[in-house]
Amino acid sequence: MTPLRALATSFALALAPALPALAQEDFNDRPPEARGQSPAFEGQTRAPVIPRAPRLIRIPLVEGLEYPWGMAVLPDGGILITERPGTIRLFRDDRLSEPLKGLPEIFVEGQGGMLDVAVAPDFAQTRQVWFSFSEPRGNRESSTSVGTGILSDDGSALEDVRVIFRQEPPVESPIHFGSRLVFDQQGNLYVTTGERGIYSAEQPVSQDLGGHLGKVLRIDPQTGEAAAGNPFTESEARREIWSYGHRNIQAAALDAQGRLWTVEHGANGGDELNRPQAGLNYGWPIISYGQDYGGEPINQGITHKDGMEQPVYYWDPVIAPSGMVFYQGEMFPEWNGNALIGGLRSGTVVRLELDGDRVTGEQRIGDNLGRVRDVAIAPDGALLVLNDENPGSLFRLTRIGAQP
Repeated sequence: MTPLRALATSFALALAPALPALAQEDFNDRPPEARGQSPAFEGQTRAPVIPRAPRLIRIPLVEGLEYPWGMAVLPDGGILITERPGTIRLFRDDRLSEPLKGLPEIFVEGQGGMLDVAVAPDFAQTRQVWFSFSEPRGNRESSTSVGTGILSDDGSALEDVRVIFRQEPPVESPIHFGSRLVFDQQGNLYVTTGERGIYSAEQPVSQDLGGHLGKVLRIDPQTGEAAAGNPFTESEARREIWSYGHRNIQAAALDAQGRLWTVEHGANGGDELNRPQAGLNYGWPIISYGQDYGGEPINQGITHKDGMEQPVYYWDPVIAPSGMVFYQGEMFPEWNGNALIGGLRSGTVVRLELDGDRVTGEQRIGDNLGRVRDVAIAPDGALLVLNDENPGSLFRLTRIGAQP
């Protein structure tokens, strides 16, 4: 930490009020939005509330961001931050850069724009960056696409930028692009996509193996081609597909065992935590624990069907999930191994305790955090939170009494 940051942090700690703990029972007391549905097994929803939420100090790092969407922490402590209107910025040494130069053309409309950003473990040697974005594809069509480039030595530009992956087919829709980027332990890149708001039960795009909509994809990060070991090899299926039957995944992370977990937006109710496995079908829109926004059941309210996977956990009312990390750090040792998920609607960070593949407890961290779009862990174990209000902000949540 720089001397200036240490001084500013000490001053903030001295003056900032502690964030109040939520009335933790409130989130389980509210009635569900989708009526007449029951979980498939005990603990699939409304897990026991974890008591004694910590009281935290909120320390602002960056303010005045324009709809920030994703972030990646660099080995030197710098943070790459995306802004949905089409920019990536670098926050380092207490300064926020101008938008990086060298980005491709971006479709900025509705929920589209610059989305996630990620770096591989060898970033210190290669300085290679990956980013997902909505790309114009002629007329009004667009796609979730993935680009890569090299961060310049001065941090002002991405160089040698190329687009390695484009969602097929492109469609005319300004919503539900996904999209999180997660490296697996073999160096392959998971890419999550949304169904772009197209969910006809008669021709559900999330169920169509001939397209990338509503899928988890697993690709080679250099070429964008299907990663070795992917489950689908038949000619009518897209070989980049890892799992399918998803709605709109905006949260994804690896756990300590290297297993991928995702959280996807439901409709009116039915946000889902899944552990996507190769070749499996997660059901959207054939089965769902939500309902349509007009209050009508989705596909007659069916919540289970042979050949379709149940979510590990679901929320109703929704949290509107975005961003996820499995905590490992010294500042909050009681959180180690827990999933921390951003909540756009809950205005909190949602903490889940897990025992194997089951959720055993839930807690809402912080209060009045605004639309939590992404979460990450600082080198000292503090929680980094992106709020995508306009103006948006990046801030630290630290334990009372922690040293700057």
